[in-house]
Amino acid sequence: MKLRLYLDTSVMSALLDDRHPDRMRETEQFWELAREYEFTTSDLAKEEILSTPDVERRARMLKLTEGLTIVTLDNEARMLADLYIDQDIFSPALLNDALHVAAAVVSRQDILVSWNFRHLVNRRRRALVNEVNIVHGYPTIEIVSPPEI
Repeated sequence: MKLRLYLDTSVMSALLDDRHPDRMRETEQFWELAREYEFTTSDLAKEEILSTPDVERRARMLKLTEGLTIVTLDNEARMLADLYIDQDIFSPALLNDALHVAAAVVSRQDILVSWNFRHLVNRRRRALVNEVNIVHGYPTIEIVSPPEI
């Protein structure tokens, strides 16, 4: 069985971001692994992509989501995100980050992949998220950057 990887919006964005060539190259290398894993994202990521002002970039990012499994943010995911906020893991201003994690957890992804080191890919936040998950009967989740795969 393939590992299930939830990609947040930063992964699609980095694949097309020539302002950061090293990150772009590392994301291209990660994307080449698509056949070895089940890539998933959410309708939230698609909404975030739709808010991209550059029309061409938006279209290219949407195209990247076409081959992915898209999970819908349901009430369960929204309630879990609220728990993360209530526990001060995420501030209310970071609701979308909490929702990405919750969507990945509720849909039983193995790993959340992100380039967001400040708010997602860090040991402390992952430990706090997993503590809440365990207390509330959810599985733990790894949160890593593309080169870590």
